[in-house]
Amino acid sequence: MVPALSVVLPYTPATAAAAARFAHALSGQAQVVLAGEGPVDVTPGPNVHVLAAQGGKGAAIRAALPLVTGTHTVLQDPDAAYSPDSYDALVQPLRDDTADGVFGRRPGMSPEMVAERALGGITRFVTDVALTDPLTGLRAFRTEALRSIQLTSDDDAVDAELVVKLAAQLFRLTEVALPPLQAVPRRPASAHLARLRTLVRYATVRDDADNQHEGYSTLERMDGATHYNQWLGRRFREHMGRRVLEIGAGIGTITRELEDGAEHLVALEVERFYVDRLKNMFRGKPHVRPYLSDVALADWESLKAENLDTIVLSNVLEHIPDDASAVRRFRQILQPDGRVLILVPALPQLFGAIDEAVGHYRRYTPESLRAVLEQNGFRVDTLEWMNLVGLPGWFVNSRLLRRRAVPKLQLKLFDTMAPLFAQAERQVKLPVGMSLFAVGRAV
Repeated sequence: MVPALSVVLPYTPATAAAAARFAHALSGQAQVVLAGEGPVDVTPGPNVHVLAAQGGKGAAIRAALPLVTGTHTVLQDPDAAYSPDSYDALVQPLRDDTADGVFGRRPGMSPEMVAERALGGITRFVTDVALTDPLTGLRAFRTEALRSIQLTSDDDAVDAELVVKLAAQLFRLTEVALPPLQAVPRRPASAHLARLRTLVRYATVRDDADNQHEGYSTLERMDGATHYNQWLGRRFREHMGRRVLEIGAGIGTITRELEDGAEHLVALEVERFYVDRLKNMFRGKPHVRPYLSDVALADWESLKAENLDTIVLSNVLEHIPDDASAVRRFRQILQPDGRVLILVPALPQLFGAIDEAVGHYRRYTPESLRAVLEQNGFRVDTLEWMNLVGLPGWFVNSRLLRRRAVPKLQLKLFDTMAPLFAQAERQVKLPVGMSLFAVGRAV
């Protein structure tokens, strides 16, 4: 019988004895895969595998994963401070299908843990995960989720890379408290430095796809602008019905803001790269249906049968080459008196490198946005400027400096102030803004 749980133990010559003790203790309870450098006192068997892996923890984990057979995988540093008695609590959220990854939160504030907490804070900044101890040495994952990410680090940097890539693919991550540890796990300074270098690299010059998908960095960083996205979500929900089609869902930044207010939400996205992330984010939420399709090739007759009353486009219409044709298609599938809610980038004078990186064809004026709606089956009920304060930053970054992504620190600072900007714009009619918000009603 194949065990439902696998345990991966990446070891070094210094931790080989501890790894062997864990393997003996787990014999018969789980599949155990040991991978590392040097000899280890373990006899291989049907559910016990020993692999030679040169290079460090990351190389050992990559070598071990192809042999894993369990539905769930515990990934553990072979340190006596951890106990297999914690496995049940660690794996339970996976069994309940409320999480894809579970991190064991270590107690205490010893000098070693102070260093871990500091690196954990940097990890939260880079990834926007709500984990107190994201770099813990005891973690559990749905094996399918763990295998879906491409790990490249050979050494202890893999701890940081795991969190970055799981978070960026929108897997559900949580943590459970571990009991008081008999001894605080110690890591060499080189391990802390390796993880810190990786976090800095992913925060500045790389993304979770290792720079192979241009434009993703901007979407991922915008996803971390929580207050700004909540601001947009409130604007859409003020006008939204119950049966919604979101065009160009991306990595789910606005989908997440809409789903609580919808009884049925179709999230259409042309990039499989992003649809896979949407499926991770909304696993267990059947009222949200990610739908892989180009706008021009979607099964519009099938969508019309879903009795949609609202179509939402958040920074999407500018990506469509023939925006007029798309708007006519939206009108054809909406119920009578249905609405299209649109947020678009404004002012052609701002068009720059970031627009190019994320695939914009245009930026709109009030006149051009009104025309594309009114000439293709909609009456404009609302047409307003938004986000006056964002204008200078976009102009400097995209036009003057020719950056191809929004700098993360700048975005964090802007997002901190977003609630104040939102409140101010409710009170004052803006003369101009970085975006335009429109509500069109089918006629």
